[in-house]
Amino acid sequence: MGKILIGVNMEFVRHEDKSFECGVAKAAELGYEFCEPMVHWGRELLSEAGYFHSVSMWDDPLRIRRALEKNNIKASALSAHCPLCKPDASTDYLKQAVRFAAEIGAPVVCTDEGPKPDWSTQEEDFAFMKYVLTEASRVAAPRNIKIGIEPHQQYTVKPDLYARIIGLANSSAVGANFDTGNSYLAGQDPYTWLEAVKGQLVHLHAKDISIQQSDAERGTVTGTPVGCACGDGVIDWAKVIAVVKTLPQDIVFSVECGTVDQAARSIEHLKRVNS
Repeated sequence: MGKILIGVNMEFVRHEDKSFECGVAKAAELGYEFCEPMVHWGRELLSEAGYFHSVSMWDDPLRIRRALEKNNIKASALSAHCPLCKPDASTDYLKQAVRFAAEIGAPVVCTDEGPKPDWSTQEEDFAFMKYVLTEASRVAAPRNIKIGIEPHQQYTVKPDLYARIIGLANSSAVGANFDTGNSYLAGQDPYTWLEAVKGQLVHLHAKDISIQQSDAERGTVTGTPVGCACGDGVIDWAKVIAVVKTLPQDIVFSVECGTVDQAARSIEHLKRVNS
């Protein structure tokens, strides 16, 4: 039986106006063993000035590795979301993210289908996604990197379509980065769905949803950038942990919340429930 490990998505410092390095140091200070760096392509003003945590894939990936090693923390995954339904935007981006992940020691690259073109049919979208995932998986497989598909947009929040997308490339390099909060907000039962996909699970976004957000948005949206602190919302973490504990491999729960205070409460709650 594998272990449940606890990490944090770097979105928890989004509003701190600090650099990636500051965010990693804060994650380690809070007691996290893992973090999930976020990358982008090109140059972005706030990141370049040190006011935002995202790192450009034009930078040396050893920048990330050095920050992790300095703080004795590991990368659970690389957050490299790109619209799989738009091959012109996502094919080279995702392949570069896989190579970047391999250099920093992140075993998973997280993505989703993204907003679709406003002119394409579902059949066309699935052809686009098959192309992107097949190309990316051919780069990921020899590097032992997994591509984790997240429930987040119009197709992935439907369990049958989610399973179909994971299988499009016919590659063991493509698996599930299950998001508890997005699946709940989309109107699904996250525990039943997690049980159905646990055999393909490579990473988990530990996202809780506040009662207020649940009342306002459940069934009307396909996801949310971040949730509340784990334990403050509607997700039953004991149920989630019970499903994942049946797996033979270790799985990182990457907390997705919006503030440092929420990240601090999240790790304490998950440690208690997982003890």
